[in-house]
Amino acid sequence: MTITVGTYNVRGMKDDVAALTRVLSAMRADVVCVQEAPRFLGWRRDRMRLAAAAGLRVAAGRRLGSVAVFVAPGVRVLHTESRLLKIFLGLEIRAVAIAVVEVEGARFAIGSIHLDLDEAARLRHATEAVAMIEQVAARFDAAIVLAGDINEQDDRTTWRYIAARLSDCYPRAPKGNGMTFTARSPGKRIDAIFAAQGLQVAWCGGVEADPADLVAATDHLPVVARLVRG
Repeated sequence: MTITVGTYNVRGMKDDVAALTRVLSAMRADVVCVQEAPRFLGWRRDRMRLAAAAGLRVAAGRRLGSVAVFVAPGVRVLHTESRLLKIFLGLEIRAVAIAVVEVEGARFAIGSIHLDLDEAARLRHATEAVAMIEQVAARFDAAIVLAGDINEQDDRTTWRYIAARLSDCYPRAPKGNGMTFTARSPGKRIDAIFAAQGLQVAWCGGVEADPADLVAATDHLPVVARLVRG
């Protein structure tokens, strides 16, 4: 059973929305974990319009935290929830959006996260998000996929924490150079997809979209992984 999962920081739809829509469509994902989803006036409408324009629908996500999960029409959604993570005075409010989905009879608990620039907050939120999605996955006998903007690279503490519990998909079956930030001059891999150890990774990496659209859509590049559950 295969599922294609993507992750994309859309920067609040502040850039070229038409280009953003085309990139989302080019991802050809069953599930997309979104960061910096719209959160101000009309946020529900904006998220729904963006998802619909790319042939998707909104499955999970609250206003605060600005994370969401979009799913393709053929994906069955069994459960959704959005939880706030520990609030740190003076820092952005963070959250995790989780959708339990079924594709080809296989269940996956998929979470979208956007971690903080502050190192201590980043690690605390990662530990909370991993624990939360583990609890949800256990309830539904689902394989875990956690994806998002980690805001650090793979040699740092928080990334290593997540990768010790879930598998970093890109090194297992890399497609492209893996760099995700900035979209205009990609030199860092700070966006990632992590999956349960038991899932096979067919490939993981960038998206075959118009380079001009990738630059115009937002300041991050998307990541997509094809995962196989036996």
